[in-house]
Amino acid sequence: MVRLNELVTWSNNLLQVDDYQDYCPNGLQVEGRGEVRRLVSGVTASLALIEAAVAHGADVLLVHHGWFWSGEEVRVVGMKQRRLKALLANDISLLAYHLPLDGHAELGNNTRLGQVLGLSVEGRFGKGPGGGIACYGALPRALPGAELAAHIGRCLGRAPLHVSGGERPLRRIGWCSGAAQGWIEQAAALGLDGFISGEVSEQTVHVARELGIDYFAAGHHATERYGVQSLGDHLARKFAIDHEFIDIDNPA
Repeated sequence: MVRLNELVTWSNNLLQVDDYQDYCPNGLQVEGRGEVRRLVSGVTASLALIEAAVAHGADVLLVHHGWFWSGEEVRVVGMKQRRLKALLANDISLLAYHLPLDGHAELGNNTRLGQVLGLSVEGRFGKGPGGGIACYGALPRALPGAELAAHIGRCLGRAPLHVSGGERPLRRIGWCSGAAQGWIEQAAALGLDGFISGEVSEQTVHVARELGIDYFAAGHHATERYGVQSLGDHLARKFAIDHEFIDIDNPA
């Protein structure tokens, strides 16, 4: 068992939340009971995940995509009311880390995504402290774009959308989970052969073709399942509490 405030303070310090300018509050978003014995983690604080956390007896729900985003409707009505009511009625805290969880050098989404794909981090780029939250590194051997796409699909359990930038084999790869497709030009400027992210925009296709860099849209959800699991496992070991990751399927 651990006190909620101790768990939150440790997590905030570990992820260095004050170093990030983000689109949402990082850390404790909804306060529940003061003692934590069981932690449930998941990607997004949807009603389905909250209901699963209730069923699993969670004291804290830890997510990557929490609530209270910049520019969203501030009234607690409709969907937001139902989600919040489910947490408060069961005295469950909501703990959310967005960019700080993407960028952490050990537990972060991008470090862990690289490990899942067999990529070692050689450097970082994009926005954020420590050189940025996006990563780049080299494959163990050069692969044609179609073979890398198949490899990504096997690793993530989801076939990516592959935009070819040319016919050459790919060796040096950049990656950033989620909606980081806009950093493809930075990846090309670094001389990378390919860039992996979660989503694709219409203009991304043209950028990839014209700059000669392969692009792989591997799924926002699929690329962001790993950081929150790693953080949950870390907190479970640190504080001797139970942890369970629950994956609410999302094809996007």
